Amino acid sequence: MAKIYEFLADGFEEIEALAPVDILRRGNQEVVTLSVTGALWVKSSHGITIKADMLFEEADLSDADMLLLPGGMPGSVNLNAHEGVRQALIAQDDRGRRIGAICAAPMVLGGLGLLQGRRATCSPGFETYLTGAEYTHELFTIDGNIITGEGPAASLPYAYEILRMWTDDDTVRTLQHKMQYLHLTGEE
Repeated sequence: MAKIYEFLADGFEEIEALAPVDILRRGNQEVVTLSVTGALWVKSSHGITIKADMLFEEADLSDADMLLLPGGMPGSVNLNAHEGVRQALIAQDDRGRRIGAICAAPMVLGGLGLLQGRRATCSPGFETYLTGAEYTHELFTIDGNIITGEGPAASLPYAYEILRMWTDDDTVRTLQHKMQYLHLTGEE
């Protein structure tokens, strides 16, 4: 079982934050949501308030198998402004451990130089922030230890691909079937 932390800042995109948490937990992975606001309650980009599992300051990220950044505005800007998040991402990459960012959030990775010489995707219009990366315009792109996702519509395939990193294809496909994802994609 992987230990995965997801950072939540005010202005996060709901589906990009919660679809991966939902799918990964259904796939028996340990996912902990961390508020970077100083309070457990975090307000989304569309005015939905959710309660994070814990505060960023309470977490020991040294055991993180993966760190996740949902997109959304101004959520991505707020994540980028949080020095603790920035330092955690650098340390995670230095250890060669996995990082995921979707929609506008890959801008954080680009600003830290973590996408230099890599392939990456993001919400169209944010590719200028992927400093040093080759922009793919794919639903999701994996390059080394980093997976990036394009935006809200990519949330499900992005989340299933993250789950695939921690489990076998049969488990992922079974979950996709149970959640009617294969019906959506026409693979059923």
